[in-house]
Amino acid sequence: MKSKPWSGRFTEATDKLVEEFNGSISFDRRLYRHDIMGSIAHANMLAKVGIIAKKEADRIIAGLKAVDKEIEAGRFKFTSDLEDIHMAIEKRLMEKIGPVGGKLHTARSRNDQVSLDVRLYLKDEIKEVQSLIRDLQKTLADVAKKNLGCIMPGYTHLQRAQPILFSHHLLAYYEMLKRDYERFTDCFKRVNVMPLGAGALAGSPYPLDRDFVAKELGFSKPTDNSLDSVSDRDFCIEFCSAASILMMHLSRLSEELILWSSHEFGFIELSDAFSTGSSIMPQKKNPDVPELVRGKTGRVYGNLMALLTVMKGLPLAYNKDMQEDKEALFDTIDTIKDCLRVFYPMLAAMKINKERMLDATKHGFLTATDAADYLVKKGIPFRESHHIVGKIVAYCIKTSQELTDLSMDEWKGFAKVFDEDVKKIVSAERSVNSRKVKGGTALETVKKRLKEIERELL
Repeated sequence: MKSKPWSGRFTEATDKLVEEFNGSISFDRRLYRHDIMGSIAHANMLAKVGIIAKKEADRIIAGLKAVDKEIEAGRFKFTSDLEDIHMAIEKRLMEKIGPVGGKLHTARSRNDQVSLDVRLYLKDEIKEVQSLIRDLQKTLADVAKKNLGCIMPGYTHLQRAQPILFSHHLLAYYEMLKRDYERFTDCFKRVNVMPLGAGALAGSPYPLDRDFVAKELGFSKPTDNSLDSVSDRDFCIEFCSAASILMMHLSRLSEELILWSSHEFGFIELSDAFSTGSSIMPQKKNPDVPELVRGKTGRVYGNLMALLTVMKGLPLAYNKDMQEDKEALFDTIDTIKDCLRVFYPMLAAMKINKERMLDATKHGFLTATDAADYLVKKGIPFRESHHIVGKIVAYCIKTSQELTDLSMDEWKGFAKVFDEDVKKIVSAERSVNSRKVKGGTALETVKKRLKEIERELL
C-alpha cells in the first residue's frame, strides 16, 4: 500500500480512479506560494510557544524555502497521488529534511490550512483586480477628457432620448467601476481574517499564539469560531458576487461598443489591433473582444451560482464538497483579470466619430423636452406643455421636419408664447449645456467632475 499521511487506519491502497477524482493538485497548485508562507508563519509560531525547538523551526523554514525555489524553477513534479498542494509540499519537505518535517503539521489541519491559503491568495488577487479596475477607470477618464464637447444621443429603451456629452456617457461607467472597486475593498475586510488554529473544526489543545500568526501574515485578526473558520466560504462567494457585478458592467459597455461600431450607428471604430475579420467575407471587421467579454460574463455568473449551490446544504463543519470552491474561484479571477487587461487598451485605441454622433442628435426630436420646459418657463403647466410639444412632434413627423426646421409661424400656431429664442432652445448644444445640475451633462459640469476624478485616481 502506497503510504498516505492519513493511511494509518486503512488496509487497502487508494484506487487510482479515486486518487484522480479526489485530488485537487491539478488546480490548487497555484496556492503553493501562499501555502509556504502560511507554513513558515506556523513554524515560527510553534517555536515561539515552545511546541517545537527553534532549531527545528529553522530547518523546516529552510526546507520550505528550498521547496519554493524548486517549484519556481519548474523542477517540482506534481502527481495525482500527492492529492493536494498541502500534502505535496509536506511530502517534499520531509524528503529534504527528514522526519523533523513531520512536526510542521502539529496543531493544524488541512481544513484550516486550505482556508488560510485561499484567503492569502485572494488578498493578493483582490489588490491586482483593483489595480486593473483603476487602469480602466483612468482610461475612461482620459478618453472622456480628450473628447470633451463631443455630443451624442442619450438613449432610453434604445430609442434616442436627449442629447448628452459622449464624455458624460463614458463617465457613467467610471462611476460603476468606482462602486466595483469599493465592493472589492469591502470584500477584502471579510477575507482578511486568519483561520489557522481552528484545526479540523474544534480548535487546538496546544497553546497557540494565533495573534502572532495573524500579524506575521498581515491579517487584521484571527477568526472567532473554529467551526465557522473551516466551513466558511462566504468570502469566496462574496468575491464572485463582486466579480459578477463587475462583469455585468463590462458587458453593458461591451454591448454599447458593439452597437456603436456597427454601420447602423457608426459612432466609433475599434482599432484593427482589437478586432478580427471573417474567413469568408472580406469586408468584415468584427468586434470580437467586446463580444467575448459579453460572453464571459455568463461564465462568471455560473461560477457564482456553482458556489452558492455547493454551499447551500452543507452541515457544519468541513465537507469535501467545499473542494469545489477553488476551480470556480480561480476561473472567476482569471476571467475578470483577462477581461480588464484587454479592455482598457481597446478603449484607448478606439476612434470616435464626433460628426456622426452629433448628426444623430439632429434627428428624432431629442430636444422636445427642452421645448416643453420652455413653455413651463412661460407659465404653462408641464402636463399641458408636454401635450403641446407632443402635437408639434406629430406635426413634424407628418411634414417630414425636425424641430429646428419649423418656422416661427408654425411654432406660434401651437402656442402664442413661442418666440424667436425657441430656435436656440431646441439646439443640441444648448440642450446639453443647460443641464448644469450636479451630475448633469453640461460641459462645465463634466469638466468639474473630471477634475474631481483626477484627485480620486491619485
